[in-house]
Amino acid sequence: MNTKHRNKNLSRRNLLQLGTGLIGVGVAVGVGSNLVQPEVATPQNITEPDEALQALLDGNDRFASRKRRYGHQSYSRLQEVAKGQKPFASILGCADSRVPSEIVFDQGLGDLFVCRIAGNVATSEEIGSLEYGSLVLGVKVIMVLGHERCGAVSATLKGEEVPGQIGSLLQAIKPGLEKSKEQPGDKLENACKANILVQIEKLRSSPVLSELIKSNKLKIVGGYYDLDSGKVTLVS
Repeated sequence: MNTKHRNKNLSRRNLLQLGTGLIGVGVAVGVGSNLVQPEVATPQNITEPDEALQALLDGNDRFASRKRRYGHQSYSRLQEVAKGQKPFASILGCADSRVPSEIVFDQGLGDLFVCRIAGNVATSEEIGSLEYGSLVLGVKVIMVLGHERCGAVSATLKGEEVPGQIGSLLQAIKPGLEKSKEQPGDKLENACKANILVQIEKLRSSPVLSELIKSNKLKIVGGYYDLDSGKVTLVS
């Protein structure tokens, strides 16, 4: 999460302070100061959640229209972010190899704080990572990014027995299926979009994230990626 020569700043005392702060909602926003982040220039001049969301959507427009800028991918950018990260957005996305966040949103090194897991489900570990991104790194927007023809959602719809730990992912997707089963239209698309909304609600139930939302320091949104066009549309 941090640079090599600054890892020592994340001392046991600082981590204990973080854990203590996360327990109480009232002090959630103040915890970030207990973790030392190196001073580094913000990739874009983004200070508000709406600006962060627009930067994502603008980047996707460039990608989908084949007008990518390939920004922040130079050696000088590599050297800059080696000193510390200041991403403006977090993506909770599916692990599907066809949906790489930095490419889809035409972003580069240090721009996005990305968590990927099959079915873009908000597990405890994913929520913890996103709390860190927002509270400590200063991320302004979290997008739960689902996509067309998601294999994890499709497998959940089929209801077949699966081996290993795959079942734990499908269990996390099932609530979305319940919400979408009466909707008209394509069952898989409806389920994929409903799953996005369910995961958003899980994130909003986090005391840390909800406090940041109340303070107008964070926005959580849903996005649906079209595999054929490359376009991301907001889901609400």
